[in-house]
Amino acid sequence: MAHPSQLGFQDAASPVMEELLHFHDHTLMIVFLISSLVLYIIVATVSTKLTNKYILDSQEIEIIWTIVPAVILVMIALPSLRILYLMDEVNDPHITIKALGHQWYWSYEYTDYQDLEFDSYMIQTEDLNPGQFRLLETDHRMVVPMQSPIRVLVTAEDVLHSWAVPALGVKMDAVPGRLNQTSFIVSRPGVYYGQCSEICGANHSFMPIVVEATPLEHFENWSSLMLEEA
Repeated sequence: MAHPSQLGFQDAASPVMEELLHFHDHTLMIVFLISSLVLYIIVATVSTKLTNKYILDSQEIEIIWTIVPAVILVMIALPSLRILYLMDEVNDPHITIKALGHQWYWSYEYTDYQDLEFDSYMIQTEDLNPGQFRLLETDHRMVVPMQSPIRVLVTAEDVLHSWAVPALGVKMDAVPGRLNQTSFIVSRPGVYYGQCSEICGANHSFMPIVVEATPLEHFENWSSLMLEEA
């Protein structure tokens, strides 16, 4: 969940997001060390009165400044590729949900549960209850069971959209006429907010995404109630 004036990432709620946070810290430390070294060299060069005009070339120095950056790039690339393949894996999902982007709301279809379908509209500011978040709450949440592999098929019916939930490490483009897929496992129960992340028209900022993760029993009760209301 995001906090007021927050500068960093949201708390991770999925294994993929945890890996992304670790990779971010890993890369940021490398950047910090390189920046510190460059700053030291600049200060040392500016402040010293000693100069050497007679070094025309140095094989040792050239080997060092070639090999060291290559090693650093490998240290960044290897964990990055690991996460990339991890994000693309879809291993035996327990539930498949289809998310359809519209101007300007989302529709969800649970084809594994007797074709449960519903639309998800943003709740207007004047209709919010105390404790609810402006521009983030919806009348129907996408409810999923926690600790279960979830596959989401993402597409759109009009223009480009993007289904994104930062706490889950998920961002998938919704393209008309094309099915994209992503998967995730929610590590703990909670309510996770996202928004359309592709500029899609006048009300682009008014189509939030709300994912609620619950124990399996509560999910089954919710799906039964939704089917009765349909």
